[in-house]
Amino acid sequence: MFVLTATGCSKDFLNRPPEDAIVDVNFYSTSEQVLAATAPLYNIVWFAYNDKASHGIGDARGGNLMSNSYQLENIKMQTTDVTGEVYSSWTSFFNVVAQSNMAIGNLTKYTSPEVPDNVKMAGIAEGRFMRGLAYAYLVQNWGPVPVIVDNNVLLTDTSITRNTVESVWEFIIRDFRFAAQNLPATPMQKGRLTKWAAEGMLAKMFLTRAGVGVTGTRKQQDLDSAAWYAKDAIAKSGAVLMSNYEDLFLTKNNNNSESLFALQWKYDGDWGTQNSVQAFLAYGSEITGFDDGWGGDLGASLDILKLYAAADKRRKATFMFPGEHYSYIHQSVDDPDNPGRKIIQELQVPWNWVGQERYNTRAWVKKYVVGRPEDNDGKVTKQHTEINTYMLRLAELYLIYAEAVLGNAATTSDALALQCYNAVRTRAGLPAKNAITWDDIFVERRLELAMEGQAWYDIVRLHYYNPAKALDMLNDQDRGTYRIVPNAATNATSWTVTSEEEIYYPVTESNFHLPYPAAEMSAAPNLRKPPVPYEF
Repeated sequence: MFVLTATGCSKDFLNRPPEDAIVDVNFYSTSEQVLAATAPLYNIVWFAYNDKASHGIGDARGGNLMSNSYQLENIKMQTTDVTGEVYSSWTSFFNVVAQSNMAIGNLTKYTSPEVPDNVKMAGIAEGRFMRGLAYAYLVQNWGPVPVIVDNNVLLTDTSITRNTVESVWEFIIRDFRFAAQNLPATPMQKGRLTKWAAEGMLAKMFLTRAGVGVTGTRKQQDLDSAAWYAKDAIAKSGAVLMSNYEDLFLTKNNNNSESLFALQWKYDGDWGTQNSVQAFLAYGSEITGFDDGWGGDLGASLDILKLYAAADKRRKATFMFPGEHYSYIHQSVDDPDNPGRKIIQELQVPWNWVGQERYNTRAWVKKYVVGRPEDNDGKVTKQHTEINTYMLRLAELYLIYAEAVLGNAATTSDALALQCYNAVRTRAGLPAKNAITWDDIFVERRLELAMEGQAWYDIVRLHYYNPAKALDMLNDQDRGTYRIVPNAATNATSWTVTSEEEIYYPVTESNFHLPYPAAEMSAAPNLRKPPVPYEF
């Protein structure tokens, strides 16, 4: 039913021995070996989700993408039980669960007394953090899912069935509480989890759980918990916003001051330890340096483009407009002086010519597109980069705090909530506000986190307590065609975006959640049984 994948990766803390070497009970005899046991939790077990499903579910279903050929079932909200991203994400999340369970169990049973207790407990906490996060994705996408804590039981017990949404959320909260209590305040190695990452995730989980099982009014106790954990992490983590939003998505800025938790990738490790998304998002091979870059038919939806103010710096960092200049990415172009030869120059985003008019019909994806090897100290090969995948950064935590403080009110002028919200806006080049509403925060999250796999889960959070509004929002998203005309042939600074055809896809309760993968329904028919509460 649930597949466990484990393999090695290279360099730094991502080094680890082959899995078959870890069955020896004597393996966990040093701090280094304990840390090696949890290293795969930072990349390979997430690979199948990060590869295509993160943007296919998180952004395509969330309304941020359009295409005529790629991610169509997700873009059209016609995801089925055989849609590729359904199975790949399901198996990825349960790989995280299985690998986390193994690390938790082995570290609990076999860690040598010579290993400091804080190192042992931190390793177990890493496992529980990752397991809790995997279940957060599972329950938001599929609703009731089986809670698995013992991989050995899974191999022999064919009666395992789904657990209720409420009990899965309680399981998630308990895992993150343990992580917050046992992770160190400073990372044991660069890129590793900390207490503040766990508190930040607790804030996010409480914010979402506040709407579970209620209608209209979220649970104040969960909102208060979300605000408390967010405020504590903001105040004590030492994290600060990067001054320039675009710099967040440069490989050289991995594990920067704003990053609270990010997946760690290696461009030269075993398959599955690399970040592969550039291959699918980049508009062409001329900016990757290899025969990938298959995203030429993929671009921003018109719905999200309508939300960007002209002054919003995040748009250029997220989606490319024709004629735009990126000094830190290079492109291969025909040499005008030597036909048949190529030259390398700084990227000027190309456009189409139709008669005397130049325009594009796509705002190509920029975020997580890092460019050619020469743009990244050589650390790019085909389908391999090592740009971190953000899972939680300070800007999102600011918006979590603002939403938790707003709670069930129509508006808030709370000083700290405004300070947090406006810090995100002003960095983007937008004016501060004196009061904010839920819609203000929702739009700010959508623009701040576009192409980070978050948009869909913001709608799921709303759907818990206000399903009618969530469905209305999805049904009102314009996912149609458009053209973008630059005002200049090079280094364009303004554009005219014109709708060509409005397209809206119907969304109801019947197609809101992801279907269980067809392969899993065949292998585990107990998934059809009514869910039961998890017994803690």
